[in-house]
Amino acid sequence: MSFAESYLAETAAIARQLDASGVERLATELAAVRDGGGRLFVLGVGGSAAHASHAACDFRKLCHFEAYAPTDNVAEVTARTNDDGWEDVFASWLQGSRLDARDAVLVFSVGGGDEERGVSANLVRAVDHARRVGAKVFGVVGRDGGYVARTANVSVLVPTVNEERVTAHTEGMCAVVWHLLVSHPALQAQTPKWESLR
Repeated sequence: MSFAESYLAETAAIARQLDASGVERLATELAAVRDGGGRLFVLGVGGSAAHASHAACDFRKLCHFEAYAPTDNVAEVTARTNDDGWEDVFASWLQGSRLDARDAVLVFSVGGGDEERGVSANLVRAVDHARRVGAKVFGVVGRDGGYVARTANVSVLVPTVNEERVTAHTEGMCAVVWHLLVSHPALQAQTPKWESLR
């Protein structure tokens, strides 16, 4: 079997094992936040920051959801990192955005954060802030889901089928899940351009 065949077979296995009922719950909960006038803050670091940006765009355009990715504003993120520290960058951003109980935080992360081991402490502190103010917390995470999976209202766990490709498969499947969400009838409010062309 070639590497490409092996990688695609792993991807198919992950897709088959993904908890569809968890994704359905996530779609329902996100729709309730939007329909209740809440905002969505999408968080991620590294490749997941790029996913957060793309997802925020899709939620805004296709779902008419007021959505933001803090990492889209590099000036603010670097100023907050400089002044508040990297660990508090997202929590302070959410505080400045007046996150409240109507809102939600959606975290994309390969491991879900582990402050004790010094991994994605910024996501852990953002989740803690969201929980303190009563905002919903959602996640699409890999490995065992880490802190996000343990504390989220709804978390979708991307199964591990090959320890050597956890990051690649988690980030790839994250894109599949958010595209599923913005296509879901509970959320989609506008047809994408190419689908609207007949």
